[in-house]
Amino acid sequence: MHATWYFLLAGMLAAYAVLDGFDFGAGIVHLFVAKTDAERRAVLGAIGPLWDGNEVWLIASGGVLFFAFPRAYSAAFSGLYLALMLVLWLLILRGISIELRSHSKHPLWCAAWDATFAASSSAMAIVLGVALGNVVRGVPIDATGYFEQDLFATPGGAQPGAVDPFTAVFGVFAFTVLGAHGATFLAWKTSGSVHDRCREAGLRLWLASLVLLPFVTATIALGEPGFFGRFMARAPLWLLPPCAAAAAFVARRSLADGRELRAFLASSAFIALMLFATAGAMYPTILRSTIDPAFTVSAHSAASNRDSLAVGLLLCTPGIVLAVGYLAYSFRAFRGKSDGAAARH
Repeated sequence: MHATWYFLLAGMLAAYAVLDGFDFGAGIVHLFVAKTDAERRAVLGAIGPLWDGNEVWLIASGGVLFFAFPRAYSAAFSGLYLALMLVLWLLILRGISIELRSHSKHPLWCAAWDATFAASSSAMAIVLGVALGNVVRGVPIDATGYFEQDLFATPGGAQPGAVDPFTAVFGVFAFTVLGAHGATFLAWKTSGSVHDRCREAGLRLWLASLVLLPFVTATIALGEPGFFGRFMARAPLWLLPPCAAAAAFVARRSLADGRELRAFLASSAFIALMLFATAGAMYPTILRSTIDPAFTVSAHSAASNRDSLAVGLLLCTPGIVLAVGYLAYSFRAFRGKSDGAAARH
């Protein structure tokens, strides 16, 4: 039962990364692929019907963590309080920038919200990457089951900060991959000059992602050999990274050939496969202690009792089915190219 909830949580986080990831990616490339007001409306119109529904997966993931692994929830939300507040404010800024942009036609008003949308989306992509880097590297959990972590390491400090060279690599990689993911989505959903610029941006960002992929792998192998060792010891995981790399190649090739839907599906597969490979290598660890392995928070030590998990699974399943059904309906209802109508109020 612990494993079921562990990988259910991993799947929901992967769904969030894929779905809200293209929203973040659209923000990353927004100012570069859309030059005029009509073009920027087209970009916002492409994600307008979907972005707020995509964020449900983040809220649901937090709920699953709270219910299934309350000890991990309390440790993570207390130790990473500053980072979580940063995420909250960035999500708020993204949301209001999309909603308020069209409330006035003044050029300065629109330009300010366009810049806010791009900056908050870019920062969110980096923050998500840095957060994943912290999970892979571990955090300084002590005997109390909690930890304190500065944003940056203090001079002479015994423990690294949330942002250090190891986690920064993850931040850069996430920024590049989500930028490529968003550009691929926009190439699928837009036409004309915006489509052409998105296609070009996607090709360049996918190339950068493929270049960074072995660098990230080497960073993990050298900086966190324990994680890499667990991955190598679990043969069923070995196919995931090659399949993910192949998906990235397919995404770039399909984008070059004008098969945008196929490119977007391959892009989504790349992100999901990489995250499942990470979860598989970490299991059953949720938060690894860099102070003492005995203080590590795992799926076994942090889980609710088995009966609660069993009942919760029965109650959770219809909700997941409804969420997936709503997602499928949204993509079907708003299929086709964006003309910017969804961004108008």
